[in-house]
Amino acid sequence: MATATKKKKESATKTQETTMVITPPKFRTALFRIQGTAPYVQNKFSTKAKQMMHDTQEAGSTAKKGKKREPKDFQRCYEEAMYRHRDGWHGIPATSFRCGMISACRMAGFQMTRAKLSVFVEADGFIDGKPMVKITKGKPQYYEDYTRNATGVIDLRARPMWDPGWQAEVRIRFDADQFTATDVANLLLRVGQQVGIGEGRPDSKSSCGQGWGLFELVNQ
Repeated sequence: MATATKKKKESATKTQETTMVITPPKFRTALFRIQGTAPYVQNKFSTKAKQMMHDTQEAGSTAKKGKKREPKDFQRCYEEAMYRHRDGWHGIPATSFRCGMISACRMAGFQMTRAKLSVFVEADGFIDGKPMVKITKGKPQYYEDYTRNATGVIDLRARPMWDPGWQAEVRIRFDADQFTATDVANLLLRVGQQVGIGEGRPDSKSSCGQGWGLFELVNQ
């Protein structure tokens, strides 16, 4: 037979409950105008390259039999390497800024995993389904240089390059419980001075970069 003391303990255990309160996210949006302090270079995966990959995979084991290498159309490579909206403007992938801010968190001592859930870049439009930030100042120039393929073979590539002075307006939606507007501004500033965007950026996965894709914040 249970004693009175034991019954009281069991009763107290049953009545103890923990209430969890999850507050709704407090999102804010901040607008920043940026200006390039270094060239910005794009390398969009071209339609031709995607089609060639599709045809090769579709052909299977017979893909390379009797296949000749076509002459390279450098002008076409240049044109297809840029992001151009159907309305005529050029864009920067919004993910370039978002990934840059997440990467910059390493320098600021903030958890990258939390930043992935806290900062988002709003799109001015979409190109091939990808969110884009509109380039508001500057025009692309033809740029050609050599590079090394994954096999080590040197190859010539044609890319669009924007000279320093290019501008864009970046709208960042952020969780105000994690960041202040000043935090977001400083994080974007680190992207512009340390991480970079596009080809040849300092934070490139394949090299130390060429110092391209850097920018500063300018007054609204």
